[in-house]
Amino acid sequence: MMRIKDLIPWANHRDDENRPSRDVHPLASLQRDMNRLFDDFWGRFEPREAGGPATLGVELAVADVVETDESIEVTVELPGLDEKDLDVSIAADALTIRGEKKVERQEEKKGFYLSERSYGSVFRSVPLPAGVDIEQADAKFANGVLSVTLPKSQEAQASGRKIQIKTA
Repeated sequence: MMRIKDLIPWANHRDDENRPSRDVHPLASLQRDMNRLFDDFWGRFEPREAGGPATLGVELAVADVVETDESIEVTVELPGLDEKDLDVSIAADALTIRGEKKVERQEEKKGFYLSERSYGSVFRSVPLPAGVDIEQADAKFANGVLSVTLPKSQEAQASGRKIQIKTA
């Protein structure tokens, strides 16, 4: 009976007792380290959830979306960003929030010189239902929290109705 392991050339060892273990073999260790290096590198360019490890990528800002009869309210926590760092735009079908933070610090004292730079960005796009009055949208930013209120048009507010539930 042929096993899957028999099809893999580097795994086809009849004498497993004399073979060095996978953890000790220098080439296996090098391969694991190289895989980890590439995974870490390419992972920096993928969007990630807020609160993830600090890397070079775009952070996906966490948004709370609440729909009432009169409006849609979007709240996004953006710690460390200022109002000037934000770009909020709206189209008929989506609210888009972008932010970018650049911090540079240089310090020179007797015997050493310190230069640090960090860059990061956040992005969030919230799909909007039909009937949002984008001309009346309002945004407020205070203490690192962005609140956007998107009122519904009069037609959208009047179009809904409650459905009675019947028992069988």
